[in-house]
Amino acid sequence: MNRLGKKANETLIEMALSADDDIAILTKFKPSSSEGEECNGPETISTAGSEIPSSSEIDKRHQSKDSIFFRDGVRRIDFVLSYVDDLNKEWEKKLERRKEFESNLQKAGLELETEDKKESEDGKIFFVKIHAPWEVLITYAEVLNIKVPIKENDIPPMVENPLDCVLFPLRLPENVMHPEPDYFTAPFSKDKQELFLINDESTFFSPSMRNRIVNYILTRCPYGTEEGKKKFGIKRLLNNGTYTAAYPLHDCQYWKKASDPNCDSERYTLYMEWARFLRFYKEQPLDLIRKYYGEKIGIYFAWLGFYTEMLFLAAVVGLICFLYGLFTMDENMSSKEICDPAIGGEIIMCPLCDRDCEYWRLNTTCESSQYSHLFDNVATLFFAIFMGIWVTLFLEFWKRRQARLKYEWDLVDFEEEQQQLQLRPEYEAKCTQKKRNPVTQEMEPYLPLTSQAVRFCISGATVLFWVSLIIASMIAVIVYRLAVYAAFASLMENTQTLQPISGLLTPQLATSVTASCLNFVIIMILNFFYERIAIWITDMEIPRTHMEYENRLTMKMFLFQFVNYYSSCFYVAFFKGKFVGYPGAYTYMFNRWRNEECDPAGCLIELTTQLTIVMAGKQIWGNIQEAIVPWICNWWGRRKARNNPENLYSRWEQDHDLQTFGPLGLFYEYLEMVIQFGFITLFVASFPLAPLLALMNNILEIRVDSWKLTTQYRRPVAAKAHSIGVWQEILNGMAILSVVTNAFIVAFTSDMIPRLVYYYAYSENEDSPMSGYINNSLSVFQISDFPERNEPKENPENFVICRYRDYRYPPEHEKKYLHTMQFWHILAAKLAFIIIMEHVVFIVKFFVAWMIPDVPADVKAKIKREKYLTQKILHEYELEKLKERLCQGDKGATEKEFIATEGRMELSRAM
Repeated sequence: MNRLGKKANETLIEMALSADDDIAILTKFKPSSSEGEECNGPETISTAGSEIPSSSEIDKRHQSKDSIFFRDGVRRIDFVLSYVDDLNKEWEKKLERRKEFESNLQKAGLELETEDKKESEDGKIFFVKIHAPWEVLITYAEVLNIKVPIKENDIPPMVENPLDCVLFPLRLPENVMHPEPDYFTAPFSKDKQELFLINDESTFFSPSMRNRIVNYILTRCPYGTEEGKKKFGIKRLLNNGTYTAAYPLHDCQYWKKASDPNCDSERYTLYMEWARFLRFYKEQPLDLIRKYYGEKIGIYFAWLGFYTEMLFLAAVVGLICFLYGLFTMDENMSSKEICDPAIGGEIIMCPLCDRDCEYWRLNTTCESSQYSHLFDNVATLFFAIFMGIWVTLFLEFWKRRQARLKYEWDLVDFEEEQQQLQLRPEYEAKCTQKKRNPVTQEMEPYLPLTSQAVRFCISGATVLFWVSLIIASMIAVIVYRLAVYAAFASLMENTQTLQPISGLLTPQLATSVTASCLNFVIIMILNFFYERIAIWITDMEIPRTHMEYENRLTMKMFLFQFVNYYSSCFYVAFFKGKFVGYPGAYTYMFNRWRNEECDPAGCLIELTTQLTIVMAGKQIWGNIQEAIVPWICNWWGRRKARNNPENLYSRWEQDHDLQTFGPLGLFYEYLEMVIQFGFITLFVASFPLAPLLALMNNILEIRVDSWKLTTQYRRPVAAKAHSIGVWQEILNGMAILSVVTNAFIVAFTSDMIPRLVYYYAYSENEDSPMSGYINNSLSVFQISDFPERNEPKENPENFVICRYRDYRYPPEHEKKYLHTMQFWHILAAKLAFIIIMEHVVFIVKFFVAWMIPDVPADVKAKIKREKYLTQKILHEYELEKLKERLCQGDKGATEKEFIATEGRMELSRAM
């Protein structure tokens, strides 16, 4: 707004009427009705600034109700407001607000047309249709620094890809992929309109640009003074019930083209070519998405599509690693020994709980040890290293893709504009104190430092409380695991019906599965409440700009979701079975519940189970929320309207009955995908099939998101974005953390390092180096050394010794039950492996990142070419104007000024 010379204490309307005389003349803004007139009564049609036929001259029944134009069939509907004229105690106050607000919209140059409630399907809702005339559009296009075409792009297209013939089945028609020619663009200027390629004023600004401009006015338009404070903005009017909805219109029904030949029916094209699941194998029409929904939604689908493409490589490699484990399952010596009746059948294991649990034979875990080999094998190490490099490739290639989109979508200089233009109306309204901006030297609102400190303290304490609540819930789940383990063990030993599956469904696995399901339910419940708390505390902080608001909310939500979703996986991966103690000296939680032990085959299979349940459960629940819930809500809302003739069900009513895609709609989509990204990177060493599950989910996700956006939601207000924002930094942080977590999983959760140490240092059989590993990994405990608290109630077979998973000296040794040297050798090998793996992967990551430039060379050349041509055209324009003034005898146009302008052109060419 400062670009138009607006003073710090002026409103948007005052700026338009009095701040700049030439603006008022050029835009031909009309004054409002006199004070005694009602400007927007329920049955009034306001036509500020235009001569159109009155309502009595138009037969409404002959006008298409699916039209996106005013009743004159000429002026396009850029936005719709709806309200219900309910006669409650606040009816008069709401009426006054609407009158004032709509009067001020007219003062700003917008044109309104009201549909009486008698014309609506339910007979209750008024609709106010808004049209932005050319003068308003060019004024605010300059304010918002919107870039428009000045010249067709003369840079030759890229050389054709030799694989294009192979990829032809995946391609969409050219008119769908590139709905508009490629132009060089420049920020719009009212004073230089002849520079721009304006063929038709009615179509020069796309519908998404038009609704963005109208929304900019709506969010800053005042509607009166209440309680001594100036009130403004459509958001407040929606919150207090003055209006029930505010939205731009879809251009047609999604299942058929519009009957009006002036309508492009882009919604129909998007549905047919993009939003149907049968098109899952096709590329996305990103340029059309950007044109219809705006750059912010376009960049999300571009990122999601690129992420899905990159997942294909990770999924193939992960599947190969899984198949390696499957084909080598029968060759695994550890599971062979466990299943062998002469080895595993003769090894008596110590009870898994105090008093109630019995001694058990090792071969009862035969099936689980075999399945554990699917994920705990040498391919696990390779896949963990591969994924560390894959993450870097994904992030670096996305930077290149993003740079190309920034150029193609005219977002190269957008970051500076973002900070200048998107000051939140809520910040302007709540910050009553002002200070001078050192750059612009104008007074602007600000939030005092003391107020900021208090708000941040409250916000930080709230976030800390909720994170602590998650940790407390995780501890509660751990207590559940410890408390029910004995019950499962006793149940499976004493119930005959469970004997056939006792080999597969061990007490450890039963406990892990039920605890994972319980944990998933708790995650969903905590998510439901925290989302509302996070929005509330972010609003309380009063961020200055929209970008700052989104970044703060993103960090709060991600921190919570990170702890909420991953805490249980971190527990199983890095804590379970690590602090158990040994028979006779077990460690206890709260001095009551004995800590859990891992399966003799390791904890990796339990981590895989936990990861699968939480990840798959989240994806299934997310798709239900995203697709089925909106469909049911829309079906319920339209159950009456669907019985009416189509010609009586207007375009604005059809869109009114759809769901609202709120300002945080994309935020939740990004959050869902970033949490999934964490699952496939942080813990991928335990589950090589995770990328494959993510790939299948994302193929569905793209079509579900596109389907719901095109068919189930009102058209969102177009918004600009030059990148995925703070999510990029979060992904970078998770990529670095994933190297560390996977190194620790391979070292401490899997059995790979102990097996390798045994293979190279302790094996005594040269023909079969891994034979004897199971016996070597189990220590001996003398049953008579059990304290009364731990000793089983029964020992029917009078066992003398039992085995447990650890490296400790036997009871007859002088260092009885202390750790052996093999334990310290294994620990040293684990630490050495972590250091080596981290350094190798980090070196490769940074080398790859250094090798791949963030901006492709051809994009750099195009950016330079466009800047050069823009400067050249502007300078030539200024030169022509000077020549005209000289020819007309303008004394102000001196020869020196002409020479200086010509010299500037030469300098531009040289640069």
